[in-house]
Amino acid sequence: MPPRSRTARLLTAGALALATAALAVPAGASPGGDGAKSDAKSGAKAADSPPASDYFSTVNIDNRASVGAPTVGDNKNHGDLWPNCWSDDDNVYTAYGDGLGFDASYHDIGVARISGMPGNLTGEQLAEGDAVGKVWNDGHTRKPTGMACVDGALYLAVQDLASDFNSAPAATIAKSTDKGRTWTYDKNAPMFGNGVFSTVMFLDYGKDYAEAPDDYVYAYGLDHNWRDSFNDRVPDPVDLFMARVPKDSVQNEGAWQYVSGYDGSGQPTWSDNIADRKAVLHDDRHIYQDVFTDGRVENTTVLGQGGIVYNKALKRYIYTSWTEYTFEFYEAPNPWGPWKHFKTKDFGGYPWNTAEKHGGYATTVPSKYISADGKSMWLQSNVCPCGGGIPPDNQYAYTFSLRKMNLEPYAESAPGNGPDPARNLAREPGTSPVERATHFGRTGSYNDGDKQGSEDDWNDERKTASWWGYEWPRSYTMDKVAYTTGKMYEDGGWFNDLRVQVRKNHEWVDVTGLQVTPSYPADGSAGPNKTYELTFDATDGDGVRVIGAPGGSRTFTSIGELEVAYAGG
Repeated sequence: MPPRSRTARLLTAGALALATAALAVPAGASPGGDGAKSDAKSGAKAADSPPASDYFSTVNIDNRASVGAPTVGDNKNHGDLWPNCWSDDDNVYTAYGDGLGFDASYHDIGVARISGMPGNLTGEQLAEGDAVGKVWNDGHTRKPTGMACVDGALYLAVQDLASDFNSAPAATIAKSTDKGRTWTYDKNAPMFGNGVFSTVMFLDYGKDYAEAPDDYVYAYGLDHNWRDSFNDRVPDPVDLFMARVPKDSVQNEGAWQYVSGYDGSGQPTWSDNIADRKAVLHDDRHIYQDVFTDGRVENTTVLGQGGIVYNKALKRYIYTSWTEYTFEFYEAPNPWGPWKHFKTKDFGGYPWNTAEKHGGYATTVPSKYISADGKSMWLQSNVCPCGGGIPPDNQYAYTFSLRKMNLEPYAESAPGNGPDPARNLAREPGTSPVERATHFGRTGSYNDGDKQGSEDDWNDERKTASWWGYEWPRSYTMDKVAYTTGKMYEDGGWFNDLRVQVRKNHEWVDVTGLQVTPSYPADGSAGPNKTYELTFDATDGDGVRVIGAPGGSRTFTSIGELEVAYAGG
């Protein structure tokens, strides 16, 4: 398998300008290890998470960034984080950490203006360093976490972050009334301390905050750290808190009010005492609980510094979070919830070190880049060039970095397709491939008509299920799936068991009457690039997948092609 035939870089803390060294696996070796836990908190925990959303029928997110801000000379290391807002002059204002921004020299923090639309962006440096924010604690540095454009003014949340990125004890808010060139803030003390509400993310309410329902500015906060802390010394952020403040008092912490609970009608109650705050979103899921390679990140929580944006056309609030391996998405009808989880985009075991696919951190959806119908947008995230970052010739990694994201709201429908063995439903308009993870980032390669191709879901994780399939924005009748395997490896590539599920009413259910021809052997002799016809009783649904326990010592499966049809007997 390619990552096991060359030196493989392993990601550790995985964010900002990660100084944590990447571990190397000798060329030709399998990145295995004895599976020992990487830290003291790695014991599996019961998931306490929000319900799954039924609002969207399909969600598509590109595997890599395709648009970025222009480079500064020959140096492509612009910086990271880039919280942003859309101002009344139609520009996006943003702040970065650890990079050049649009200057010729490095700054630990800076502010910039980005003009134009994706594909034709220009940037201008505005301010940096001490002019923007202050470091309040020894051994820490300053990082931007949130930004708001309100009535022509700009507000920027600046955080103290420990040098190992595992503690965020303080934050304050700076204000600019001249479009980012000069900033004012209380230089005597931070607004937030003791690790409470210290990762501040402003709600993006569109151009100059025009979509806000009242005269408040809304913000969300994480306690203690900006993402999973990777140790037991600092609590992991598993709660998202919410606050509001009058537009004319954003820099006065005494004027802030925090969601303290809900009344009988589900409306929030507010308290001016930060100690009364209650989470509007709690998610204690731990992913990648058991990985093969000793010493790498595992058992990570899922809430982190990202962004919350109001999608006016869809009348939905969207929170974009991330982990070392995934993007995590939540939606709600109100800014305080109820929040539901609607997508995990899993980039696999080496998510940041290939140009074909890469995850990232500090995910945001700039409101300016949301289409009029709300269905298309650009997701901003960053990948640092250290600790196994993707090759430096990809200019869209460590910068204001954008990839396409498309959401299709769910609409109830009845199947309208009749029997037609030659009609491959996997090629229907709106088809959205779904899988457990992608090793090479070839999402969609298994409905391209090429049965000699291969993708797999190797991700260095001991996992109990793998799947490959499709979701649609409408229902179809079906009774047959043709699954063509991909490559086989000595340590995996096959299913230990194989079945078919159809999505009905937002739930995946097993089909009945399943028959597999030829008989599937459930070992390495299943492939490579062999086709198995799985027929079943005719049923309807808006999704279908082959699913089962992954085989081999490294628990992964492969695929060459997946066809779907209603043969009609």
